[in-house]
Formats: sequence, structure tokens, C-alpha cells
Amino acid sequence: MNYQQTIDYLYNTLPMFSRMGSAAFKKDLTNTLLLCERLDNPQKKFKSIHVAGTNGKGSVSHMLAAIFQTAGYKTGLYTSPHLYDFRERIRVNGVMCDEDFIIDFTQKIKPAIEEIQPSFFEITVAMAFDYFAQQKVDIAIIEVGLGGRLDSTNVIIPELSIITNIGWDHMNLLGNTLEEIAYEKAGIIKEKIPVVIGEKKPETENVFRNSASQKNAPLYFAEDNFSVTNYKLENDSIEISVAHKKFPIINYQLDLAGIYQTKNILTVLQAVELMKEWKISQQNIQSALKKVKQLTGLHGRWEAIHQEPMIVLEVAHNKDGIEQMLQHLQNISFNKLHIVIGMVKDKDADSVLELLPKEANYYFTQAHIPRALDAQVLKEKALPLSLKGNSFDNVNEAIQQTLIHAAKDDLIIVCGSIFLVAEVNKELVAQQA
Repeated sequence: MNYQQTIDYLYNTLPMFSRMGSAAFKKDLTNTLLLCERLDNPQKKFKSIHVAGTNGKGSVSHMLAAIFQTAGYKTGLYTSPHLYDFRERIRVNGVMCDEDFIIDFTQKIKPAIEEIQPSFFEITVAMAFDYFAQQKVDIAIIEVGLGGRLDSTNVIIPELSIITNIGWDHMNLLGNTLEEIAYEKAGIIKEKIPVVIGEKKPETENVFRNSASQKNAPLYFAEDNFSVTNYKLENDSIEISVAHKKFPIINYQLDLAGIYQTKNILTVLQAVELMKEWKISQQNIQSALKKVKQLTGLHGRWEAIHQEPMIVLEVAHNKDGIEQMLQHLQNISFNKLHIVIGMVKDKDADSVLELLPKEANYYFTQAHIPRALDAQVLKEKALPLSLKGNSFDNVNEAIQQTLIHAAKDDLIIVCGSIFLVAEVNKELVAQQA
């Protein structure tokens, strides 16, 4: 098989969460452990940091990867889902894994696929671990796919565990209270391995304290040691002033412009401080944070792809993510707001729509995956909330309409689903604008 045939085989043979939803989620680590055994347990051959959380885990993972990379360490990065290219999921020093590796790995693991019948995600996790072991990385940043306790990535014994925050997402799989969701995320806490919690909430604090206590794991709440004293937003960056309880205020320039990075940076700084045996200087941190996108290939987090009018891609897709996006809007200037939105069926669309501003112009659309919520259905859900607009079969058609109606000082946001953002044709947008 060539590369395209290999990718088609993986997509079409294996149950895929992005396509099927919960039917593809295996609440069990057995398959992953069996796959890893067939591969001579590659997860035991490299050091790692494990990152879970409802929102922010992607940004935190990429920032940490950028920092370790800048400090001179050969750094693996496993994230999901991808936006444009499957290989985005598996990187070393920001470079996507080789096509030949994916072909060879799939051929090697094919008998196990037929015997074990794993999910798409279970295979990609095993693939990443095998690649990092082959590449002899110094450290790998491993982002959890969903939850934590039963997530396929949870077969590693990391140097550090991180839980960015707890919010409302995947309730059908993780639980209907913040405490239940926190319990699932806390499943990545390991015996005697330090754990960083990015945000302290009354509903979840004791869940983490109890879990860490049971595992004899040192527990750190980032906000106990670090705090943001000031920040300044630009179109494609944010400057954040951070105070440490023992050190003077330090200014950081981030090329990730979302206001929510004021929370994520505290998590990152606390994590780096705990990795004392790794030689990472303040200069390494500041240099890395200025060019996270360049170093790691991160996209879709308040990503401005056009000016006049400004078009922003934002993968916010749940209540907490949308709240943070709206907070960002309150801190920037624009004339009219145009929101291109599409969601998937298993998200709580009603709670997201209830948050959105009534004065915006809406363009309801959908990604081309089976999980996508029909654009017309989304439009009908929005109508009783006085969110008015037309529906469009695809996101690029919707953006084309915004450009017809938007003035130069307007703001266009594409949000609601990472799969929707993935279908934005940036070249086409540039031509139309």
C-alpha cells in the first residue's frame, strides 16, 4: 500500500470517534496494552508528560513541546484530532512523522488489527509510542484524547501529569456532574508522580486532592504559585505579565492570541518549574512562547487568517470554550460580528447557543462527517434564542457569504467544532477576500 491507501485503510477499517462518536470509544485499556505488547512496549522507552483537561490541553501540550524543544531536547508531541493532515498527530521537534513510517507501521500491525479489532484512536496511540521510541526522543508530550482514566494514552508512566481544567463536555461518556468528569480526568494521576491542576474549582478540588492522596502523588494547583497581573491583546499575539510568589513579575509574549492563554500559561509555568532536573532557562521559556505555532504547528486557537475584515478560526466547541471566546471579544475592537458556526450531534448545542450574542449575524453550517449536526437543525435550534441567519452546506460557502456582507472593520469568527475549522480552505478565503 502507498501512503494514501494506508490512510484510507486506517480511516475505513477502524472505528473512528470523529466520525462515529461514542460508539468508537473503548472504555478499556486492554486493546492498547495488547498493541503495545506486540510492539515491545514502546511506551516504556521514553520519558513523557501526560496532559488532560476539558479545554486548554492542546495549547498547553504545544507550549510545553515548544519549550523543551527550544531548550535543546528532542521532543515528541502527540495530539488529536488533526486539522489538515493525519501526521499532525505525531511530531518530533515540530516535524510531522514520515509517510513511510505510517506505511511500515500499518503493515507491521495489520495482523494485530485483524485479531484485536482496535479503534482508530487506539492504533494512533500505539503508532505514536512506536515512533517516539524509534526516534529516541528525550521526552514526549502526550495529550489525552478523551477523559483520562480509560483513555488509550493512560498506559504511560509519565514524569508529570497535568490536568488543565474541568468543564462541561462529553457528558454522555464522562458523567453529568463536574465531580464525575473530574474523577475521569484524575485517572491519569499515577503513584508518586507529581500532578499539576491548572484551575482550582470548589466542585472539583477535593476530587483531585483525594485522588492524589490515594496515589501518594504531590499535588500542585498552578494558581497557588503563579498569577497574571496584566495582559495586552493584539490581533495575533498576547503579552502576559506573570507573578510568582517567590520571584519578580516576568513578561511573556505569546503567538497564541486567545485570552484563555492567561490561564494556560500558569499551568505551563508550574509544570516547567516542577521539571527541575531538566535544564530549562527563563530565556528558553520566553523564546519558545513567542513562536509556538512556528515550532509545533499549532493552528485553530484564535488564529487570524485574514485582515480587513478580520477572519478568526477558533476551535471552541463547548460551553466553557465559547465563554472564553466571548470574554476575548469583550477585550478587542470591531464593528459588526459575524459568526460562522457548526457543531457535532453529541455536543450540548443548546447551552452553547444560549451564550451567543443576539446582535451578531449568523451563518449556520456543518462539517462533512457523520457526527456533524445538520446546519438547518442548528439554525432551528438557534431561532427561539433570536440568533438569526441562513444555513449553508459547507463552511467555505458560509465564509464567502460573510465576506459579501462584512465591512473592513467587522470581525468574522469560525467556531463550534474542530472538524468545521479543519474544512476551512485558507487559500480560497484569501482569493475571495
